[in-house]
Amino acid sequence: MSCAGCSFNNSLTEEKTDVYNWLNDLPETSDQSDIIEVKFKTTRKEFFRNTEGLPLKRGNIVVVATSPGHDVGEVTLTGYLAEKQFGRKVKNPSRYQLNPVFRKASDNDLIILQEARSNEKPALIRSRKIASELGLDMKIGDVEYRGDGKKAIFYYLADGRVDFRELIKLYAREFRIKVEMKQIGARQEAGLIGGIGSCGRELCCSSWRTDFSSISSDAAEKQGLSASAQRLAGACGKLKCCLLYELDAYMEARQEFPEQLMYLETAKGLAKPLKTDYLKKEIWFSVAGDVTSGAFALSLKEVKDIIQKNKRGIKPEINNPKPVESEEQGWQSINNERIDRFEEKKKPRKNKNRRKAGNFIQVKTAKE
Repeated sequence: MSCAGCSFNNSLTEEKTDVYNWLNDLPETSDQSDIIEVKFKTTRKEFFRNTEGLPLKRGNIVVVATSPGHDVGEVTLTGYLAEKQFGRKVKNPSRYQLNPVFRKASDNDLIILQEARSNEKPALIRSRKIASELGLDMKIGDVEYRGDGKKAIFYYLADGRVDFRELIKLYAREFRIKVEMKQIGARQEAGLIGGIGSCGRELCCSSWRTDFSSISSDAAEKQGLSASAQRLAGACGKLKCCLLYELDAYMEARQEFPEQLMYLETAKGLAKPLKTDYLKKEIWFSVAGDVTSGAFALSLKEVKDIIQKNKRGIKPEINNPKPVESEEQGWQSINNERIDRFEEKKKPRKNKNRRKAGNFIQVKTAKE
């Protein structure tokens, strides 16, 4: 394969969309499916049918049919695994059009693709300028040219609905191609741009993560993490995806703790619960009015013993409590922003048809 083909192949294999073939060491079976999975630029993947019976395997560069025209991509799955992936990702298989695979890509196909890809950056800059001139409340995040150079996908971000009918006309006239607009979210944009996270490693969304689950502030609260939005926000401005990685372990550890943290009655006064460390099985307290002791930590066993003594009317003396250093109190909010600001609050529906009847209000709900 030519240098153009090698560079194209390497650029795809380095992406995060690789799938491990766990059936690679098993012998081939006679009932292999003709469905194959092909990946293109970024995280876009589609399914096709190998109607010609080509000897395809993972890593082959193929030319596939689109409507209209053709595109060039890399085979990621074939046979049994591709069929299973198709059934898992496609919700309505009967409505999914499986276009055929034309052939393996030639040197000429790869040269045309490279020429089309070279137009993406100038098109991105120009497309953003056109959208700004029209005053549209949107942002063009990326541009992807198809393998034949006759169509491009413009990925955009917008908070609400955008009327881009005039925009599409200007794009088609400016770039002389067919235009497709595809909306993405802030997490997808961060994955396209890339960067380094607060952990010092490459962002998960730009290195390996392809599915973006909805993350609520409840995941942070269940782990006893900081209530500071600044610390839990990722590069995309949303809650970090890694908040879900250890959530199951914390949920399992929470089962040993009381459902509600109670005030403890001690010889020095009421001890107020501040924070719970579920993995260390510790709860931090502070005694009201006792400035000298400051915050201290008690083990879960000690807390349960004190609760049982309080039920019998005993206010025990806490001997040698574990002090909490000031630098350890990073869980406290460093600003007034709370993590629930990431969640969209649903506005209550206003019922226009209201009629008072005595001391009661009858609400008439319109049928949807």
